[in-house]
Amino acid sequence: GTMLIYGSYVSHNENLPKLGAAVSLIDIGVAVLAGLLIIPAMYVALHNGVQIFGENGKLLAEDTLIFAVLPSLFDTMGLVGIFVALAFFLLMSIASLTSSISMLEVPVSYVVEKRNVTRQKAVWIIAAIIFSLSVLIIINFNTLFGFVITLTTRYSQPLLGLMLCIFAGWVWRRNDILQELKKGDEHAEQSLFWRIWPWYVKFVCPVVIVFMFYRSL
Repeated sequence: GTMLIYGSYVSHNENLPKLGAAVSLIDIGVAVLAGLLIIPAMYVALHNGVQIFGENGKLLAEDTLIFAVLPSLFDTMGLVGIFVALAFFLLMSIASLTSSISMLEVPVSYVVEKRNVTRQKAVWIIAAIIFSLSVLIIINFNTLFGFVITLTTRYSQPLLGLMLCIFAGWVWRRNDILQELKKGDEHAEQSLFWRIWPWYVKFVCPVVIVFMFYRSL
């Protein structure tokens, strides 16, 4: 979703398949590295007396992992843990900010284009709505925060990905997509990407997303 939002502002001279592949590989690489760091860190935390398993026997995840397990681990590291914690939460804040900007852009663009509102006014309106909802969550933190984290990470993300695949594969006309690709690559129609991507998005991606979503329930 974030790639689509930022990608809509990429220059028409860019080769979209190559750019998309590069961003995807970097994104996946960072995610894999994060997993290789966090999972061993959790067992180090367990060795240091930090609880990493829930009552159901599963590893703690989502908001509990970020705001309970990892801080407890950093605390067991002594003075070094303070700097590690600062670096970790600083990087997480940057990641959250970039994601927040991309999510803000969708309703802002809609209000600007469909309601003829100036961009500055649209940003203030949407930001005020989001701020109000955020205050509501903060006031009811114990009740709503974990629910919102679960709702967004476990349910909305895979469902949003599924909707994007359905739109790109079944709703958005193939000719329109091809014309966009040709702006950065005149020979896009003969490329390996164009031979694989349409059926991959139409059939493979939705099936994989539905299967993984079912497994996560």
